[in-house]
Formats: sequence, structure tokens, C-alpha cells
Amino acid sequence: MATIRAILVVLAAMTASTAWGQATTRPCGAEEVVGPACLIARQEIATLPAGPLYWHLDRFATQAAAAQAAAPTSTTATAFGSVWLFTIAGKGWRSHGGVHVSKIGPLPVEPATTYAAEYLRSVFSPGMTAPLHVHSGPEAFFAVSGDTCLETPDGVRIGRGPGNHLLIRAGPPMLLMAIGTTPRRGFALILHDTDRPPTTLVHDWQPQGLCARRSSASMKP
Repeated sequence: MATIRAILVVLAAMTASTAWGQATTRPCGAEEVVGPACLIARQEIATLPAGPLYWHLDRFATQAAAAQAAAPTSTTATAFGSVWLFTIAGKGWRSHGGVHVSKIGPLPVEPATTYAAEYLRSVFSPGMTAPLHVHSGPEAFFAVSGDTCLETPDGVRIGRGPGNHLLIRAGPPMLLMAIGTTPRRGFALILHDTDRPPTTLVHDWQPQGLCARRSSASMKP
């Protein structure tokens, strides 16, 4: 009976609200409620800076201050009670006047004529997932709050607590899940060739339930 109960818990977690998180180009609205991810900003980039590249996240007091500090590869956004400056630059890049929150990289960028940086905002309740999908460029995740689980054919990776971040190269199918006991609020960057779709849903791979098991375990008293 205990074994059957454990299996049912795992299956419930695996089928918990699938949010069309990383497979949408739906523009973000003003409300930040639990549900599918949305596109908060998009920037086309003709030429990327030289050298290893990182995604820098900076927080500013005002939109004007963020815009003034922006580099050619920067994008501003307002979310989760803050004004953000997202920048693709070298490891040592710093903005002026903001608080440098995080840098994620190096980004495994593949050659392309032009690039698009697509930034997503999402709020997932524990156990919620994005659909199974692949990306044509690297994807980086940053959580303002909550815990993150990413499963691919190579295994599982976990990020815990505010500021946790993960990075995955283009190509592998993936499942992203919020785990833990609090909602996961976060951003994602997809940096891709503009001639290719950023996201494609997949149906020929199934996860092993690694994130679902961790989600179930984290919800136990």
C-alpha cells in the first residue's frame, strides 16, 4: 500500500498544472499571477560582444536610471516590484548606478548572423511545470524566489532559494519544474539565432520523474 501511495504521489506531481512557460511568445500583462510564463522583453542583436558572454541582472530605483545605464546589448523591464536591467556582456561588465544582482554564464552561444534575446517572466506554484521543449539557443534561468528543478536526458539539476540560477545549452529536451514549498518567481533568457524559432515543443522524450520525486519529497512535513 505504501508503494502504491508513493507512486500516486509521483504521478500527481508529474501531471500537476503544466504551464506553457517556455513555449510562448505571449506578451506579459501587468498582473504577476501564478500561470504560464510570458515574454517580458525581446531585443534583436546584430553583433554580440567578443569573448565569453554572461547574462547580467541589475536592479535600479527607476526606469530612467536603468535606461541611462544601458549598454547596446541591454534591455529594461519592470517585474516583481523592481526595475531590472538585463545585459549580455563579458564577465567583468558592470552597470553604473544599479545593484548588480547576478551574472549567469558563460553562455554557450552558437554562430549566427543575428541574434534575439528573449526574456521571460514566470510565476510557478510548487509542482508546476513548463511543457517538454527544446531551444535553438542557450537558456538561462534566474529565480527571484522559490526552488528550481531542471530535468534533461543528462539528469537533474537543482537551484534553491532566492537568486538560484541554472544554464542549459541549445538542443537537449527539458522539463522545468518549481519545487519546494513557495511559489517560484523568476526570469529566463533564451539567446537564439533569429532565423530559428526559440522554442519547439517535443513529444519524443519523457522525463524519468526526477523533478517530480524531489517536488514530492519537499512537500512532506
